[in-house]
Amino acid sequence: MYLHLGQNVVVRTSTVIGIFDIENTSLGKITRQYLAKAQKAERVINVSADLPKSFIVCQEKQGVFVYLSQISPATLRKRTSFLEGLANL
Repeated sequence: MYLHLGQNVVVRTSTVIGIFDIENTSLGKITRQYLAKAQKAERVINVSADLPKSFIVCQEKQGVFVYLSQISPATLRKRTSFLEGLANL
């Protein structure tokens, strides 16, 4: 299954490691360091036309990537739950 992150970008749900609220989690020093390191390694992909509300960490064949999305974490989580529900039918 796939998860739409915004701006016509989709990722496989099986690659998603975590969905995080960027406003709350970026207050922590470790998270800021992680995001800065990912940015420096060119592993951050901004799929947000506006200010990002969430970041999604994905393990792909080429490595770990961080996607910045304008879609709220709650909405993204609901979408993944909906997809998981379909798999159980």
